[in-house]
Amino acid sequence: MDAKHLIARRVARELEPGMLVNLGIGLPSLVATYVPAEMGIYFQAENGVIGLGARPPEGMEDPDLTDAGGGFVTAVPGAASIDSAMSFGLIRGGHLDVTVLGGLQVDMKGHLANWKVPGRMVPGMGGAMDLVSGARQVIVAMQHAARGSSKIVRECTLPLTAMRRVDVVVTELAVLHPREDGLHLSERAPGVSLDQILSATEADLIVPETLPEMALG
Repeated sequence: MDAKHLIARRVARELEPGMLVNLGIGLPSLVATYVPAEMGIYFQAENGVIGLGARPPEGMEDPDLTDAGGGFVTAVPGAASIDSAMSFGLIRGGHLDVTVLGGLQVDMKGHLANWKVPGRMVPGMGGAMDLVSGARQVIVAMQHAARGSSKIVRECTLPLTAMRRVDVVVTELAVLHPREDGLHLSERAPGVSLDQILSATEADLIVPETLPEMALG
């Protein structure tokens, strides 16, 4: 299993039946693949869909059915199409149980930076600011490092998405829980040692006496 699918599979275990969940573009959109339909979880996208399903098989794409990033998706029975005002009303009104977002950096205070890469043209942060501020729980799904540099940092050097502390960070190496006293290491990925995690992490981590392996079943 590659890194992105491992992360998505672990994030799926954080979700509970009956939740309304927003999936960000890119890696977070893979989470729907690992959530059984019988769990009754409804995935929402900012562009106005509630009830997103997994990506369609090749050749079965519908140009009128996409997520917020323009990626092709399916719709589950009972799915609804809504306008942008309703979509952001759900987000800003605190009606989302969970949002799963990608990240560029997460720091020791649990702050997320996920929208601006230096030297690249970007239109803005999109709905990320609203999602981090409005969802009841924020899960960051991202790879642990990029181009040899840790994305788990002492302090974000990129613009913060919001001042709120995120709830969970899942990478291909570990599960982290930011708390008031710092960044807690909660689980290690299968086959990954504590030394590997520490060497790939810029931030200081609070490590338990016993570090369980990430559950993926």
